[in-house]
Amino acid sequence: MKLRWSRTLTLLPALALALGVTTTPAAAAAPRNAVSSGWNNYSCKPSAAHPRPVILVHGTLGNSIDNWLGLAPYLVARGYCVFSLDYGQLPGVPFFHGLGAVDASAGQLAAYVDRVLAATGTRKADLVGHSQGGMMSRVYLKFHGGADKVNTLVGLAPDNHGTDLNGLTRLLDHFPGAKRYLDELTPGLSDQIAGSGLLNRLNEGGDTLPGVHYTVIATKYDEVVTPYRSAFLDGPDVRNVVLQDLCAIDLSEHVAIGLIDRVAFRETANALDPAHATTTTCVSG
Repeated sequence: MKLRWSRTLTLLPALALALGVTTTPAAAAAPRNAVSSGWNNYSCKPSAAHPRPVILVHGTLGNSIDNWLGLAPYLVARGYCVFSLDYGQLPGVPFFHGLGAVDASAGQLAAYVDRVLAATGTRKADLVGHSQGGMMSRVYLKFHGGADKVNTLVGLAPDNHGTDLNGLTRLLDHFPGAKRYLDELTPGLSDQIAGSGLLNRLNEGGDTLPGVHYTVIATKYDEVVTPYRSAFLDGPDVRNVVLQDLCAIDLSEHVAIGLIDRVAFRETANALDPAHATTTTCVSG
């Protein structure tokens, strides 16, 4: 009993982090082939109006379908070629991805970007990442050659500087072995804790890379990326946005900003096509 309770305690921080960043329950998952025309359609060719494919990068415990049931059709309807990938899979864990080591996930993203560029005949893509997807995309840019293949990166509540999960991650030191179990069982969670080795390497020498346009969209009600301003980037060609500065009554938290928030969707569209950006308000559609 003592051993079982000890193991339970070591898993609590991982469960707290995981439950906070999940997107849609597995029971609600769409069939893998149930995608709209233009979403993961490898025959889609970008238009003159939208000359780059958009690749959507899900968050922790998300997947290529559930995380994007709102934003993918939104962008397809506006004429974009839209694609999404699964990454960070653990053996025996279906649907809930983004749990593997972040650097390995960035390698998966690198291969996927190359696949999309080859299919669409384009030289560069735009990336939109939710939560870990926004931060992991930066790992791809910095360590996997992505900066030459990406024009714009939009992060929706990304944990660019990690999270303390409202102080819960600091409890790890009080449970012997907890950090080791987290590192071994779900390295993708461990990599996202503020001060992790991965995050230190990522942000060393500056947050941004030349040639990439960055937009970060955050919500002050974020209960997972805490403090919420840890999502923001510092550097040239960066736009940091707080949803509530655009719509004071917007109550979206960490999950909703990526799944259903039309204010965030409009700001994403503006970042992808700044030449035709329009003012975002509470009634933006």
